[in-house]
Amino acid sequence: MLDDRARTLLKTLIERYIAEGQPVGSRALSKYSCLDLSAATVRNVMADLEDIGLIASPHTSAGRIPTARGYRFFVDSLLTVKPIEQEKLDAIEGQLLPSQPRQLISNASYLLSGLTRFAGIVLTPRRLTPKIRQMEFVSLSERRVLLILVTSDGDVQNRLLFTARAYSPSELVTATNYLNQHFVGHDFEHIHSRVQEELHELRGDLQALMAAALAAGDEAMKGPGERYVISGERNLLEVEEFSSNMKRLRELFDLFEQRTSLMQLLDLSQRADGVQIFIGGESGLAPLDECSVVTAPYEVDGQVVGSVGVIGPTRMAYERVIPIVDITAKLLSSALTYQAKC
Repeated sequence: MLDDRARTLLKTLIERYIAEGQPVGSRALSKYSCLDLSAATVRNVMADLEDIGLIASPHTSAGRIPTARGYRFFVDSLLTVKPIEQEKLDAIEGQLLPSQPRQLISNASYLLSGLTRFAGIVLTPRRLTPKIRQMEFVSLSERRVLLILVTSDGDVQNRLLFTARAYSPSELVTATNYLNQHFVGHDFEHIHSRVQEELHELRGDLQALMAAALAAGDEAMKGPGERYVISGERNLLEVEEFSSNMKRLRELFDLFEQRTSLMQLLDLSQRADGVQIFIGGESGLAPLDECSVVTAPYEVDGQVVGSVGVIGPTRMAYERVIPIVDITAKLLSSALTYQAKC
């Protein structure tokens, strides 16, 4: 527990360090804290804060800098989040209008990067499969049939089916009409829930073709896809804390390329209620020991399906980054929910 004086001095120290990137001395604290304290009193308070691990003293300076523990106390107890500027709000709203899901995900990542000048990242939805707009069978040879899928977001997928027997043009038309009559406007998750009860309506010799088509279509809609989209990694080259430590920077970029570990962190952030902040070692990932990750989950029709986030140095303007991540998650939720209902 800190008294009001210690809290004010700690808050002032962290705010000055975030703004200037230099260790903060007792004279600067006396000036900016607006407390009527002697330099000796300020030094005593700083010594106490250092003893409990909230600040540290670099060997090359008489000033102090925040520790990861100090940042955590600041974020949890001292931070005053600033409302997002109208200009930035307009920019986010303008780029996250309902459109193609994949474009929305990319736009969100790009916006987070551009507005914070750090790396923006979006974990793609686990269950964001587009609806089927049209399905068609085309005969290629005696036992080869091309399945054409057109999705609600304009994507066209072609899958080659090898059949046990040849199908006549009229049979393929019948199968095409059946698919379009029963399954257009639904995604494959919904289709699978109905397929067992409805395929028996077809003649037995068409059931095998339809089952193969649905299996191929399901695979096409899943696609290989990346689990997350990241933008602005190069922004981190401009961050002093990283640019002066190339070993740490290489480890960070290796983490971005490996993806698995970072994806696990983003998966974890989906369980949070609102904005979650991982500071330094809290992420459990060594390359992020000098980073902070600010994340927020987003939803489609009330169900959490992914998360958005920003990766930057622990010395970031949390009061500015947090509302950007928060509003991006909310607007992405709104746009994807609207798109899913169309």
